[in-house]
Amino acid sequence: MQELKTTKSTFKKVESEWFNYYRTLQEIKMLEDAILYPYDDSNNDPTVVSGKNSVRDTTDPTADKVIRLTKHKQLNYLREITSAIETVYNALPKDRKRLVHERYWCKDNNKDWEYVAHQCSVSKRQALRWRDEMVQATVEVLGWR
Repeated sequence: MQELKTTKSTFKKVESEWFNYYRTLQEIKMLEDAILYPYDDSNNDPTVVSGKNSVRDTTDPTADKVIRLTKHKQLNYLREITSAIETVYNALPKDRKRLVHERYWCKDNNKDWEYVAHQCSVSKRQALRWRDEMVQATVEVLGWR
């Protein structure tokens, strides 16, 4: 099978997803909480009187929550991205995992490649090669081009 050439914009998007991995996990948690614990939509209007023959809501709230969790497009998209990052990260050797931590997941992510390469005891070119391979693997897992 012929390997597709990754576009520059896709490369930058995937790399930005590596930078924002933990923020994306927080966003997923917030979306899940919003779906699981929505505002109270019960009708507390005193002018509405329920009678013996009033229409009753007979839906299953648990099933409704599950459906909303599985059908939420943004939530599924974010889960897909984090899953791809986790898949690629777990397949990386120890030295490349260190590169990920130094470059993408440290609090000070303004480190240049010279510093990251030095921390990983490799040349700058080797660090960039590892980055390219990691991003390409993520693109393949996501199925992007």
